[in-house]
Amino acid sequence: MQTIRVWDLPTRLFHWLLAACVIGLIVTGSVGGNWMNWHLRLGYAVLTLLLFRLVWGFIGGHWSRFSSFLYGPSSLWAHVKGRAKPEHQVGHSPLGVLSVFALLLILLAQVGTGLISDDEISFFGPLVRFVSGDTVALATNYHKNLGKLIIFGLVGLHLMAIAYYKWIKKQTLVKPMVAGDKQVAIPAPSARDTVGTRSLALVVFGLCAGAVTWLVGLGSAF
Repeated sequence: MQTIRVWDLPTRLFHWLLAACVIGLIVTGSVGGNWMNWHLRLGYAVLTLLLFRLVWGFIGGHWSRFSSFLYGPSSLWAHVKGRAKPEHQVGHSPLGVLSVFALLLILLAQVGTGLISDDEISFFGPLVRFVSGDTVALATNYHKNLGKLIIFGLVGLHLMAIAYYKWIKKQTLVKPMVAGDKQVAIPAPSARDTVGTRSLALVVFGLCAGAVTWLVGLGSAF
């Protein structure tokens, strides 16, 4: 067995900040009232985090890059049948990848529809003025109903997968996402996680935050 760095610090921070923001969105969206101000802010934070992760998927640590976990149907089928290659168990597994991409896409859809939603009371997305009333109605309906239910379902599946790996397969998925390191039985590259890469991540995050600030500001620029 050898210990390698699987998840670099930027990836770990992304994961836990995203989890905290999603929980905050669920709570503030359910409570409503003046808490909707925080709902909007958390939505902007989630969009910033998602943009960061998309960029980091190309320039981040080895196991955080999309190229390290783009599997074909044969790899997915082998994993389901319990015959996955050992190296496919180091980072995201073939089945776990489906959860990752599904969550990213659904959260992007939820945040995107939130930007053009209107509760017809006192809160509306910053980009409402750029789309038609019918589009706003469709986006609002998806955001408040179907989208929210899908997120609940994906979060539930995510928690069930963690429990399954913990109690059935005797593997912990949480510890490596906290500490970054993982013990593996095969030779595997360690993710680069240095002061330089962390500084790069900070710059990327700042640029993503700036892009979201600009996007949100478009609504008040007219």
